[in-house]
Amino acid sequence: MVIIMNIDATEKDISEVVHTVEETGLQAKIMEGAQQKIVGVIGDKTKLASVAIGAMNGVENIVAISKNYKLASREFHPQSTVIDIDGVKIGGAEPVIMAGPCAVESREQLLMTAEIVKKGGAQFLRGGAYKPRTSPYSFQGLEVEGLKYLAEAREKTGLKIITEVTTVEGIAPVAEYADIMQIGARNMQNFGLLKEVGKCGKPVMLKRGLSATIDEWLNAAEYIMNAGTPDVILCERGIRTYETYTRNTLDLSAVAAVKHLSHLPIIVDPSHGTGKWRMIKPMALAAIAAGADGLMMEVHPNPAKAMSDGSQSLTGEHYLDLMEGVRKLSKFIRDENLVPLVA
Repeated sequence: MVIIMNIDATEKDISEVVHTVEETGLQAKIMEGAQQKIVGVIGDKTKLASVAIGAMNGVENIVAISKNYKLASREFHPQSTVIDIDGVKIGGAEPVIMAGPCAVESREQLLMTAEIVKKGGAQFLRGGAYKPRTSPYSFQGLEVEGLKYLAEAREKTGLKIITEVTTVEGIAPVAEYADIMQIGARNMQNFGLLKEVGKCGKPVMLKRGLSATIDEWLNAAEYIMNAGTPDVILCERGIRTYETYTRNTLDLSAVAAVKHLSHLPIIVDPSHGTGKWRMIKPMALAAIAAGADGLMMEVHPNPAKAMSDGSQSLTGEHYLDLMEGVRKLSKFIRDENLVPLVA
């Protein structure tokens, strides 16, 4: 539930409401609404049955939240969340770009890709040091050595790092090197991993599961947020359907749905969403037009020799062309004030 305070509610009024809620054993979180402050209440609201919250000074209204997920809900947090990572704002006016190879294969490969990614204007370098693969015989990643190469690339280019964590044991090393910790599609409902990642305090990007509904996806985000990390970014990367031409079916309607249901920023991964490099540019532009807060894409200096996902990796030339299109479209959307509605 949320307790909506009057416009003229004092800090003392708000403090007393928070104190009353916490005295019953529930959690209270203060949020800024468009004009009023809101106190979000987490836990079994029946504990408040004997407390006349509505009669307290400064309280205007009490609204029950209908969603299973509370912290991730726009009902709980009406204002869109902007996550600031050392000056890079995810969920702000400009789309954020995360680009790089599917897997960190070598120091040379990563540094070469980082230079390409930087030249195109991306803010984040993506690259898997730990690679969960369908086959146990496929390349599994360089692990800590790969993390060190990512850190070196950040030092040389200024790009921030996003990389995947696949196990509870891997949280500590990934948190040491990454600016954003990624939870991959296969782990979206690995609730033990979500809880532990939520405790580490780093921003987390949560990819949608292979066949997950939007409700399941947002509930997975709730696990991370409830464990202590409010900075969660959602990533639509395609879902499994009966279609076989593309690797997955990229669900761009999820962007509009998430913007309505949740305050969390959402980015789109057209590389995994299609599995075909030729489709990445049109789907990336469509994602920006739909209101996505950014893009994640795979870039490789030589996709034909990539150790994983070469068929969905952009060359430097194709990546730079895509980025030019993203800049032009983003400028047009801003200039024409074509911001998608979130209500």
